[in-house]
Amino acid sequence: MRPLPLATALGALVIALLAASLSIGYAPIPLGALFGAGDALHVMVMQQIRLPRSALAALVGAALGLSGAAMQGYLRNPLAEPGLIGVSGSAALGAVIALQTGLAGVYGMALPLMALLFAAGAVGLILLLAGPRGGSLTLILAGIAVSALAGALTSLTLNLSSNPYATFEIVFWMMGSVADRSLDHLALAAPLVAVGSAALLTTGRGLDALTLGEDAAEALGISLIRLRLSLLLGTAAAVGAATAVAGAVGFVGLVVPHLLRPVCGARPSRLLWASALGGAAMVLSADIAVRLILPDRDLKLGVVMAILGAPLFLHLIYRTRRAA
Repeated sequence: MRPLPLATALGALVIALLAASLSIGYAPIPLGALFGAGDALHVMVMQQIRLPRSALAALVGAALGLSGAAMQGYLRNPLAEPGLIGVSGSAALGAVIALQTGLAGVYGMALPLMALLFAAGAVGLILLLAGPRGGSLTLILAGIAVSALAGALTSLTLNLSSNPYATFEIVFWMMGSVADRSLDHLALAAPLVAVGSAALLTTGRGLDALTLGEDAAEALGISLIRLRLSLLLGTAAAVGAATAVAGAVGFVGLVVPHLLRPVCGARPSRLLWASALGGAAMVLSADIAVRLILPDRDLKLGVVMAILGAPLFLHLIYRTRRAA
């Protein structure tokens, strides 16, 4: 499919899902309340409750979809996903520590700030382990090591927790959700996701050249060191911010590029922006499903994404095997 029709279709889908997400709730509220029209209570609910939730769902989906496409393009591996370099696991560790120590109870924004701090620390550790000139294999190994360490420390924190309420909060936070988020969360995440996304979108030319191999990419004037640095910093900013405000939401960065690759062709640069829009649409759809399926049971976004994503990914694997 040509870029303009694809962008138009995906953009229209995201806008329609945003409108649907803003319209769904315990009481019907006209969309005009978003712009201050109508009853004051409706305006407050729309602007303070529904808008942050819907905007964060789109933002988180775009960050994860774009990061997944960039990782797959750089590593030339369709099984790569943003969590491979340990940023999401490290962000989760920071959030767990904030909950366990009680910092999140003292200061509401301590949880996302700790998650961002640990995500930044994970990138610094990966750069230290992989070195300035390490190849993609070194990057993968460093990411796996950091991810395993973050997972082990998270499990240790849960194991040693003496506060059942903190443990309960940790478990539910790690399931992932955009419910009960405020404009403060949106203001914290949006700039970082924007900066990270901009850095990832600049890698398009390098990723296109990298499909010919690293030697060919360097012969075309691509700096692999700069490309990897842009990839790591962009992924850290986008995924770290998304995890900080929404918890662990899986499968988006893995499944969305797979779904869109057949219509984007073999150019990773085109898949980047398409995956951002597709990721936003997928997470918005999942969050709408959360509110429609069990509205009274606080179904978590990460659970719905796993239920939807795992069978879909299995279908993609089966289709790929048949094509091979």
